[in-house]
Amino acid sequence: MAARWSSENVVVEFRDAQATAMSVDCLGQHAVLSGRRFLYIVNLDAPNEGHRKISRQSKWDIGAVQWNPHDSYAYYFAASSNQRVDLYKWKEGNGEVCTSLQGHTRVISDLDWSVFEPDLLVTSSVDTYIYIWDIKDTRKPTVSLSAVAGASQVKWNKKNANCLATSHDGDVRIWDKRKPSTAVEYLAAHLSKIHGLDWHPDNEYTLATSSQDNSVRFWDYRQPRKYLNILPCQVPVWKARYTPFSNGLVTVMVPQLRRENSLLLWNVFDLNTPVHTFVGHDDVVLEFQWRKQKEGSKDYQLVTWSRDQTLRMWRIDSQLQRLCANDILDGVDDLIDGISLLPEPDKALQPQDSEPQHSSGHGDEEALKEDFLNDLLVGKKTDQLGLPQTLQQEFSLINVQIRNVNVEMDAVNRSCTVSVHCGNHRVRMLVMFPVQYPNNAAPSFQFINPTSITASMKAKLLKILKDTSLQKVKRNQSCLEPCLRQLVSWLESVVNQEDSTSSNPYALPNSVTTPLPTFARVSNAYGSYQDSNIPFPRTSGARFCGAGYLVYFTRPMTMHRAVSPTEPTPRSLSALSAYHSGLITPMKIRTETPGNLRLYSGSPTRSEKEQVSISSFYYKERKSRRWKSKREGTDANNRPIKAAGKVIIQDISCLLPVHKLLGELYILNVNNIQETCQKNAASAMAVGRRDLVQVWSLAMVATDLCLGPKSDPDLEIPWAQHPFGRQLLESLLAHYSQLHDVQTLAMLCSVFEAQSRLQGCPNSYGPFPQRASNLASHSRYPSFTSSGSCSSMSDPGLGTGGWSIANKDTEQTSTPWCESSPDEFRYSNLMYPDHREREKDQHEKNKRLLDPANTQQFDDFKKCYGEILYRWGLREKRAEVLKFVSSPPDPHKGIEFGVYCSHCRSEARGTQCAICKGFTFQCAICHVAVRGSSNFCLTCGHGGHTSHMMEWFRTQEVCPTGCGCHCLLESTF
Repeated sequence: MAARWSSENVVVEFRDAQATAMSVDCLGQHAVLSGRRFLYIVNLDAPNEGHRKISRQSKWDIGAVQWNPHDSYAYYFAASSNQRVDLYKWKEGNGEVCTSLQGHTRVISDLDWSVFEPDLLVTSSVDTYIYIWDIKDTRKPTVSLSAVAGASQVKWNKKNANCLATSHDGDVRIWDKRKPSTAVEYLAAHLSKIHGLDWHPDNEYTLATSSQDNSVRFWDYRQPRKYLNILPCQVPVWKARYTPFSNGLVTVMVPQLRRENSLLLWNVFDLNTPVHTFVGHDDVVLEFQWRKQKEGSKDYQLVTWSRDQTLRMWRIDSQLQRLCANDILDGVDDLIDGISLLPEPDKALQPQDSEPQHSSGHGDEEALKEDFLNDLLVGKKTDQLGLPQTLQQEFSLINVQIRNVNVEMDAVNRSCTVSVHCGNHRVRMLVMFPVQYPNNAAPSFQFINPTSITASMKAKLLKILKDTSLQKVKRNQSCLEPCLRQLVSWLESVVNQEDSTSSNPYALPNSVTTPLPTFARVSNAYGSYQDSNIPFPRTSGARFCGAGYLVYFTRPMTMHRAVSPTEPTPRSLSALSAYHSGLITPMKIRTETPGNLRLYSGSPTRSEKEQVSISSFYYKERKSRRWKSKREGTDANNRPIKAAGKVIIQDISCLLPVHKLLGELYILNVNNIQETCQKNAASAMAVGRRDLVQVWSLAMVATDLCLGPKSDPDLEIPWAQHPFGRQLLESLLAHYSQLHDVQTLAMLCSVFEAQSRLQGCPNSYGPFPQRASNLASHSRYPSFTSSGSCSSMSDPGLGTGGWSIANKDTEQTSTPWCESSPDEFRYSNLMYPDHREREKDQHEKNKRLLDPANTQQFDDFKKCYGEILYRWGLREKRAEVLKFVSSPPDPHKGIEFGVYCSHCRSEARGTQCAICKGFTFQCAICHVAVRGSSNFCLTCGHGGHTSHMMEWFRTQEVCPTGCGCHCLLESTF
């Protein structure tokens, strides 16, 4: 379709206005232009005959302005300026400010009146809050919505009084004002900032978004993962709004290099080419709105305001409106009158027991026409999927060859009657389809005479049919044929079970009936849009325990699927109903009597009012069978069958580098290091660790008293500088660091630390604790964090932190004796005026087998091993190891209460912040600054006036802000 274009009908120039926003009242009589000094009220019936002004005193431009959309409040309009919203009243040619709304702490980005309640106004700001105001009580907002990012757009839903949408950069959040704590749905709509947001005038679930990423996208927020359609553009889109007629959409682009300033009119069903172009503005179009249609006229008027300071009105005639109509609806009246285009009624579709079909009356014709129009509008987009889009199509495509089933379909009344005869059972059911079917609207099922099954069987069958239909319609799919197959399959299973139990009550049922043909089962359509964030119950899991155990549980014994292993993994809670609708064929369960085997149904027998819960997935009530004895039925039948899998605790200590028995046998005798190494070597031999036997043997040799260093550095080089001294020990530590054997690392560090203390070496943390603590970053052992978290009963001052494991070259040697860098030399000269003192201190470091530069790292080994000993229950052994930690735990700093500003986060004294001049503490109930007595939670930091808090927690347990904190429990010492 070629794009048409036209010029405006009315042009009015306001050179001195410098207006940044424009709005048209609901009566179509006035438009308001918002400038910095004046508000200009324009009479749209005579725009060239002058205009009125309302003076304003503010240095801030008006960001948004909007008239109240209700006729009874048509003389009110709201205008936002910086952090404030002013309510103006224009009546009898005079305007004045009635009141102001103040609550935001940053610039207000948008506002919108509710189309249902004339007193409600919503405002959004970059301060991350969205406030809903009642103009009858302007002291504080009635509802407060909070998001992580600031909101740039806010719009009320045009069909749902409680729903509104906000845009945050490239995301959209859907809110319900009755549940202000969190958003109902999140849409990751665009990759760039959203400039425009508009709800569909006739569909409460559909909205359009325009963005900086050069596109307009159409969304159904029940399907947040994928947009319905997209309008790609060459430039960013400033605004995109639905037309009040047909299926039109008007877009305004952000011009690049002053090229295009036109408005484009689109047909949402054909986004390839615009159907009309409004040409005339010389600069960016800032705002456009629709004027109310005049009585007796079929034309609409579009009012636009541009940066070229001109107000233009464009006439939309009937011919232009028809261009926005759906092409598939052209000639619908003729199509309905000549109903021959619809599928011809087949004999199988006619009621068998009724009289011949007569011509429809006027009411039936209108109902069929309306249904046909709605189905065409809704179903056009998904026609390519090859699925039935109308009830008539579904009736015509249904397989009437399903055995034992007779279906009488009535498309005009949107109902069908199903008759099933199987064995001695007969079921006759009336199925009614709502107008919205299958768009998330399930049909209703009702038993009618003659039906021979019992009441309990009816309840179970209704539950199966409802679950099956809900699973389908949540995916906007037809559900009649799957429900029919479920009905037949269930009845046949009941008949087969009765036949088998009547012949041999101890034999398992064995169906001889030919199985039903396979079809697209509902179990493959997991998930829904309402509970997509609620996960499916866990069927298996595993977790490592810090004491050397692996705890895991397996799938429930009753979970034996009748479908192929390639079935998609269930993701959401709605898929749980499939496990209660007969789609799961359970395994055989052996009861207390070894000779009896029973087959339990995949869904528990529950009343139709009882909802599917997670607990019902794991525990199924055992129901009595008619072949059971009376004694058995009273004794064991009421006990629940534990359908959950077993919890298994596996000892995996043999796979770990640490050994609990070694932890019990190791000793730390600081008075006799030789004996310690010898006994530890014997302990390693006892558990089969021959490598550790060699290690402790080398340690025993290295700690021999004859190798003790001399006190005079001029006599000899310390043994630690020998290749078999510190260098050998570092190679051992690097090796066991790679093996993650923290037990050996900690014990070696403790033994050689004890040996250093016996030789009288000073603590490396003595003179320069700050410098020593930073040396860990230069350790030859790369950083590695222990996987075990500290127990709540452990000493909080001895957390494991991060201990390093070696992965470095063992060929790197330690610093040669008396060798130091120039920086170290200058630094030491400042601290040691006498060079002999510096030389003595260097000698004290060189004679230690453990490099003092890595002391912090060695302490981490000991702390981590101490945590493992604590989990093993070896607390005395833990205390022995932690005695050799060089740095004592940091002293507790105590508790100090402070008040921080909720806006700029700076420390404040009193009720007002000295930095931002805002109130420091705001009541979570009334959102007013707290000046007098107050109470707050030590965990979440929320609180408010004492009287408000006491009144709230008389009936509530969680924080009033919706953060989820149980303040009463958390604040109890």
